[in-house]
Formats: sequence, C-alpha cells, structure tokens
Amino acid sequence: MTTLLEKSPIHRIVLNNGIVLLVSENPVADIIAGRIFVRAGSCHENRELAGLAHLLSAVMTKGCDGLSSLEIAEKVESVGASLSADAATDYFLLSFKTVTSDFAEILALAGQLLRSPTFPEVQVELERRLALQDIRSQKEQPFNVAFEQMRQAMYQNHPYAASVLGDETTMGRLTRADLAEYHRTYFRPDNIVVSVAGRITPEDVVKLVTEVFGDWQVPAPALPKLHLPDVKVQPQSRLKPIDTQQSIVMLGYLGPSVSSSDYAPLKLLSTYLGNGLSSRLFVELREKRGLAYEVSAFYSTRLFPASFVVYMGTAPENTSIALQGLQKEVYLLRTTEVSPSELQAAKNKILGQYALGKQTNGQIAQIYGWYEILGLGIEFDQEFQEMIAAVSAKDAIAVAQKYLEEPYLSLVGQEEAINGAIA
Repeated sequence: MTTLLEKSPIHRIVLNNGIVLLVSENPVADIIAGRIFVRAGSCHENRELAGLAHLLSAVMTKGCDGLSSLEIAEKVESVGASLSADAATDYFLLSFKTVTSDFAEILALAGQLLRSPTFPEVQVELERRLALQDIRSQKEQPFNVAFEQMRQAMYQNHPYAASVLGDETTMGRLTRADLAEYHRTYFRPDNIVVSVAGRITPEDVVKLVTEVFGDWQVPAPALPKLHLPDVKVQPQSRLKPIDTQQSIVMLGYLGPSVSSSDYAPLKLLSTYLGNGLSSRLFVELREKRGLAYEVSAFYSTRLFPASFVVYMGTAPENTSIALQGLQKEVYLLRTTEVSPSELQAAKNKILGQYALGKQTNGQIAQIYGWYEILGLGIEFDQEFQEMIAAVSAKDAIAVAQKYLEEPYLSLVGQEEAINGAIA
C-alpha cells in the first residue's frame, strides 16, 4: 500500500511484513539520511530494569552477526558515513547518513545491527559503567536534580518518572540476557518505521529496503500490550538541599499528550512564556528584574500525559522572589488574555522554528518517522501548523485555566535559601 499526501512530498509504503516505509525524495544534495524507529522506548521497560533501552542503544553498534565493534566502525568511517543508536521515552532510534552511492551498503549494515546484534559481554560491561558515570554526573547538576525530583513527584509509578538512563540500582543490575530478551520482544518488522530522505527515488528505496528486511518474518507471539498506571494530578513540593552557588526554582504542571486537542494551544503558550530572548519570562524576570541566570519553559511532546515546566536558575538570595515571579507569570496566563500582537508573535516564532527544523535530510527523515511511530501519521506535519495558526486568545486562556492551576514545585539549592522560599 502506497500513500502520497496532497500537501506533502512524503511517500508512505507498508511492506508485506508490516514495516512502514516513508520516503522523501530530495535531489538537492547528494546525501541520504535514514531513521529506523522501533516502538521500544523506556516506557516499554519493566520498572526494575529502567535504563534497558538506553543500554541497548549504547551496545547495539558494538557488534552484530559476523562483525566486531571495530569492523563496524571501519565500515562506517571508511565511506565518511555516520551511524548511531539512541533511546527515548516513547521509541528507539537507529540513525544513519551517507552519500547516495554508499546508501545500499550502510542500509545493509543498519539492517544487520537492527536484526542481529550480538551484545558482546565486554561491551555490555563497558557501556554499563559509562552509563553509571552519566547517572552520577547528573546528580551534580542542579537542573537535572530538580527535574528528576519533579518527574518523580508528578509521575510516581509511571515510566516517565524515571530518566531514560534509569538509576544506579537498575542500571547496575542489567545483564546481556536482559538486552537479548528486550530485543527479541520488540525488534520485529511489524513494530518498525523506516524513514528515508535524500537523493533517491521511492522505487529504489523500496527495492533496497526489501532486500535488507523483506525476509524478516513477524514472530508468532503478539506484541506485549502496554499497561501503564494512570497519571493523576497530585501537586506537591519537593526540596533538595545541595551545596551550589545557584538555586533552581521549577514549577511543573501535568499536561495532555500530543494526541489531545489541547496540545497545540499549550505548546503555543510554552513558546510565548519561555522560548528565547523575547519570551515573557526572559523579558520580565531576567531583563527587567535581573533575577535569572537562566529562565525558560518547555512542554514535551509525548504519547502519554506530558509535563509543562517553567524554571529559573537564580542566586540563592533571590530564591523566594524568583519563585514568586514564576508563579505570577503563570497566574497571568490564567487570568489575562494574551494580546493579539503577542499571540501572533508566538505563532510566528513557533512556526518559523518548525520550518527551520525541516531543512536537512536528517531532520526530514526524523520528523516524519517520529510522527508515524507516535501514531499521529505523516499528516500531522500539516495538521500541527494549521492547529497552531488557529489558536485564539480564548483557546490559550482556556487551556491555561484547565492545566496551569496548582503546580508541582521542585527546589534545589542551599538549604537555607530553598527552605526560606516556601516558609
């Protein structure tokens, strides 16, 4: 089955074994980028094995059937290509980029890695030690500490509560057998999206992908169904005293998933509030009042309920007034309509940044594959832009009143400063 959207140059083909193939023919540069998405992110881990998807991504390129880590690296680097793996909350990703003439060779290598990784014991142990170092390093970074305790308060037993790295306990117990079982369960053709962009025709991509993956059969067992706990709004405060020269003040609100009709107006509000040097938070709290070393807002795109976060890094003596400043700005979103000019400026910013994020073949392959693996479909590219353009001031204040009421609070900094902020 092949689909070509009227407003999109993306071809969508479903192979006989269930692999969804997306192709964007772009003849401008002699480069082809590929993204292979698997529905196997950290949400698919058992809680006691948190970090498994990350460890798999670190080890996957270190050995496959017939090739050692060094041989894989030589195959990639000898033609100036790039190939890497990564794990996120909602998906696993294998990325590669090459000149057109070497695409068939690098695609074949990607297929070997995806289908037949060997997980060498020595590499598993090495990457586990490196991951443990990363986990310890994050504990020394105030923002990461604040965000982690925010996630844990907000998500409780949901996988989103944990870092993709897991923690020292879970990462420390992972074994090669765990990797092999996880790979065997989720890495199968009916659970994969292949997205390709570059100087190649859809017909040629179908031919090459079929050569690499066409004999991959869907295994008999059905894919495990995700049974995740509900995420309930239970605002609370968490404080973490550490010896640091700044305080991190963070407010979090439980927002909807990307499939909600409220996603676009809330995404626009996060842009208005905290994206860039012209954002409301930056102008009011840093430029006018000099409170912030850094100040921002973000609202993640997630399959399940996502967090809307505003935060500031400030001097310890400013912790209390920084918290009041953040609370006031969020309160204004709920009580005062954004002016037409400010609303339009935020739309221009988010749509401009969105357009700039689709310039390279890698970005094109990424965004369409991402939408497909999230279940939104490649149509979401156009739908998202239309939804943002359609947001009214009334829509914005309505979602602010719905989601941005009572926050989760995360404070990290010197003990006296953070305790004084909530006294």
